[in-house]
Amino acid sequence: MSRREFSVVMIGFTLLSVAGCHSKLGGGDSEGAAKSPAGVDSERILHADKEPGNWMSHGRTYSEQRFSPLKQINDQNVGRLALAWYVDLDVRRGQESTPIVVDGVMYFTTAWSKVFAVKAATGEKLWSYDPKVPPEWAVNACCDVVNRGVAVWRGKVFVGSLDGRLVALDAATGKVVWETLTIDREFRYTITGAPRVVKGKVLIGNGGAEMGVRGYISAYDAETGKLAWRFYTVPGDPGKPFEAPILEKAVKTWTGTWWKLGGGGTVWESMAYDPDLDLLYFGTGNGTFWDQSARSPNGGDNLFTSSVVAVKPDTGEYVWHYQETPGDTWDFDSAEQIVLADLTIGGARRKVLLHAPKNGFFYVLDRATGEAISARPYTEVTWADGIDLKTGRPIERAGVRYKKGDKGVAMAPGPLGGHSWHSMSYSPMTGLVYLPVQDAGFFYKSDEHFQEKELAMNTATDFVAAGLPQQPEVKRNILNSIKGRLSAWDPVEQKEVWRVERTSPVNGGVLSTAGNLVFEGTAQGNLEAYRAATGEKLWSADAQSGVVAAPVTYTVSGEQFVAVVVGWGGVFPLAAGEIALKSGRAQNVSRVLAFKLGGKQRLPPLPPAAQALLKPPRPTASTAVVRKGEELYQRYCSGCHGDVGVSGGVLPDLRYSEALENARWEEVILGGSLKSFGMVSFSKELSKPDAEAIRAYVILRANQSAAEIKAENR
Repeated sequence: MSRREFSVVMIGFTLLSVAGCHSKLGGGDSEGAAKSPAGVDSERILHADKEPGNWMSHGRTYSEQRFSPLKQINDQNVGRLALAWYVDLDVRRGQESTPIVVDGVMYFTTAWSKVFAVKAATGEKLWSYDPKVPPEWAVNACCDVVNRGVAVWRGKVFVGSLDGRLVALDAATGKVVWETLTIDREFRYTITGAPRVVKGKVLIGNGGAEMGVRGYISAYDAETGKLAWRFYTVPGDPGKPFEAPILEKAVKTWTGTWWKLGGGGTVWESMAYDPDLDLLYFGTGNGTFWDQSARSPNGGDNLFTSSVVAVKPDTGEYVWHYQETPGDTWDFDSAEQIVLADLTIGGARRKVLLHAPKNGFFYVLDRATGEAISARPYTEVTWADGIDLKTGRPIERAGVRYKKGDKGVAMAPGPLGGHSWHSMSYSPMTGLVYLPVQDAGFFYKSDEHFQEKELAMNTATDFVAAGLPQQPEVKRNILNSIKGRLSAWDPVEQKEVWRVERTSPVNGGVLSTAGNLVFEGTAQGNLEAYRAATGEKLWSADAQSGVVAAPVTYTVSGEQFVAVVVGWGGVFPLAAGEIALKSGRAQNVSRVLAFKLGGKQRLPPLPPAAQALLKPPRPTASTAVVRKGEELYQRYCSGCHGDVGVSGGVLPDLRYSEALENARWEEVILGGSLKSFGMVSFSKELSKPDAEAIRAYVILRANQSAAEIKAENR
């Protein structure tokens, strides 16, 4: 290294306050580091396998297989894999981003839709961008203020912000090139998914089905930000003209006045593109409400909720659909990752689409026609006995459709799903899909007193009935039954080949490589590597925090790295409360970690976990007040502060709040004194007696928990 090069490096390290290869990312920009950065176009991404050292799209290629041909790190030497660098993040919330790596530069997002560019070899910061999402918009996010990544194209970096913007950034500087609002802010839309770019169009969907929105996917010109087309996934008001001819058919599958609350069907995650067939595929979410008897009282399939849809990417014109859960009433999204592969089935080579949606069945579809080739359960399924391949429809069991007046039904999977957004990976070397499976049932019951609200989720489902019971033995049995696994699934034979059991239902996304390796992070806070053919565990590294994002791998100057964004959060840690505490590593240290063979870096020791003392006020409220407080807490508070008053560790546990004993309780809930942290005022929908009822319920739960702790310590 020349003296001049050494000086430049030292200046950069001093400015960044870096020790070794560690940096801390907050606000502010620094100068760009590469010529023609993010120079990805159709030619490069269509021939991505010629550049295995880059990770140019969300799933590495348009097929979304998340398989890398790299094999410098392999099943023979992975034991030498060690930390090369790490970057501390400034946001302690769920981290779900898949980094993009192009020509030695890594681009990734963090919670609150922030974007960073760093040198992929060292983690040295190049620039950052903060879209400054209004904190109060968090009330519209069902599942944390997360973001799953960016897309890059011809010198631009594209990100969707939580509050509904699509932003194009200059890849060299992080400066805004253009910005467009993709939603109507009269409605409670969010964006948490990663954009994709196909044929010069930036594709983005949105979330918000629980909040009362109408789903769609949009395509914008990558150069100008101008809207090219939009495909609505459910019909709007039948008294108005439909946006596309196919919606005239879809409307016949609905009843009632669904359009008044949007209908749902949001495209919040998955997309894939087949350049040979020139088809874009995307998955859709649940309907609004969950309870179909409230959403579409006389039944119907409710197209295109819980479906895989194929359209022409140039125009958004409908080509085909396959509905995996007709008339969904259980929050069985089909927005989970779509993988394209070519498989030999029945002696013939088939172009197929692989899908493992929430409903528990693994589907193999013909991606030219949407025909169901096969479908088998990959987890426990109690709502259906199978899929009728002649009709493509599930064979539902009697009594699984709950409605008002019913006692409700316990079934599996639950709304967490057998598989959610956590990425799976398909290896063409082994022919196996590596799938993060979730085993968690649910008790579904209609909300007998349901009324639509602006500041709560609108599911028409009773979350008090579904809450974790407090009888110790019953609770223990439920907690012990909820688990997960990494499953190696043969999509041709439709069977599991091997599995790795997990104590948590929610774990990280998956990466497979030509080095005969499978990488996955865990809720317990490890990044692990397994032999792809057999499932033998070969390596593990302490990430110091639960991992839900998926790893990527790339090379810089011929050296292979494996990197993952780390940070515990998302819907499970927020809402699952005691289940999340039992099965995950609640302490959140959000970072990017990068490993290589012979890496020399070490993470600093974790600070001691804060040991708050549970000293609640004495409960004095009547049973009726506490019961009212429970109903209000489960509807308004549990999605962020945890089921039945127990936080999963991401946001404050209200049982420990000092505000239980003073006026601050009302100042926060009704006065919005913590608005800048995302805790809006609920005074539009909650009265002072309501706030007091919630306080009474939390005090009761705090006293119950204190008694449990005391009994356990005897």
